[in-house]
Amino acid sequence: MKPHEDRDFATVLDELLAEAGAEERDEARPEVRLDYLSVADELHSGRIVISRDEAAAEYLDGAGEPGKPVVDAPPLAPEHPDTLPTDPQSIASELGLDKGRPPADLNMLRRRFAVANHPDRVAQHLRDDAMRRMQIANMLIDEAKKKQAAARGFFKR
Repeated sequence: MKPHEDRDFATVLDELLAEAGAEERDEARPEVRLDYLSVADELHSGRIVISRDEAAAEYLDGAGEPGKPVVDAPPLAPEHPDTLPTDPQSIASELGLDKGRPPADLNMLRRRFAVANHPDRVAQHLRDDAMRRMQIANMLIDEAKKKQAAARGFFKR
């Protein structure tokens, strides 16, 4: 380097930038992609896990900063309930079986209920309840189909 008396500010800046660029080229840095799809892939990969409690704590930590709104909200509900309702009346009302539905609608109800309540889609401690709910829902839908078929005269005794 030359003594600083001979150089102007632009020359010093150019030299510093050149040194910094040489150091950056020497170090192997990982590639960081910030396009939408790579961010979405990372979020859906399962490597980023944030519970509701952590999210609430982070929000409250940042709530005191200027420019951030402060919301007076009730506490968050627990992520998973302790049990799932397994009584036939509540499942029948959840399915909407009190309405006279055609068999095609009953098939659709069965699929929707299965997607929303399948034992593989709930927490481990709720799987027995979910399996029981699926069995009860299938039984209720089958009974509704039989009642409809009997009303149309398919099952004569």
